[in-house]
Amino acid sequence: MKLSHTPLTLAGLRFNKQPARRAGMRGTVAMIRAGLLWVCIFAGIGAHAAALPSAPEGYKLQPGDLLQVNVWKETELQSEVLIRPDGGISFALAGDLQAAGLTTDELRAALELRVRKLVPDAVVTVLLKSPNGNRVFVIGKVNHPGDFPLLRPIDVLQAISMAGGLTPFASNNQIRVLHRDGSHQNSYRFRYDQVVKGRHLDQNILLQSGDTVIVP
Repeated sequence: MKLSHTPLTLAGLRFNKQPARRAGMRGTVAMIRAGLLWVCIFAGIGAHAAALPSAPEGYKLQPGDLLQVNVWKETELQSEVLIRPDGGISFALAGDLQAAGLTTDELRAALELRVRKLVPDAVVTVLLKSPNGNRVFVIGKVNHPGDFPLLRPIDVLQAISMAGGLTPFASNNQIRVLHRDGSHQNSYRFRYDQVVKGRHLDQNILLQSGDTVIVP
């Protein structure tokens, strides 16, 4: 009986190794899946952080721009801030201060200086959420007339391109650029055919916020 019982026990042990291996493999697979899940989560967080809005380098804030202002660890001081028509903003613990004409980094430094008077070691961030202030306008015989955000230096030819280019009925050499300097408005002529041929490139001026390109 012992001789017949021993092989059965060994056979039983050999038989039981397979479920054990399968259970171990299932545990390993589960661990790998969990690890991949955390990788995906952290990758998603990193991608979201990278997707946060930020102003292009050198971008000057203008009335109408919408900002997101945060103070680290001070959730009650996190809010959207709209730059008023007078160029100023209001922010808790900082009061009123001028924002138009500054970069987001310059405004952040000014806000941080004021907030730290009441919250020592405060860390302020300023993000450009919607650049509504810096815009140029292209009207007349272009394919897509309208207003366009001025997120980087843009010249007349580039603005026309952003508007979809000239229509077949446009007067290429009668284009005008209107620029307002305070209460005074200037008009500049732009001869499209000359510029695209590389001649008289001084006409292809850099546009400023509020400029209007008129294509008759």
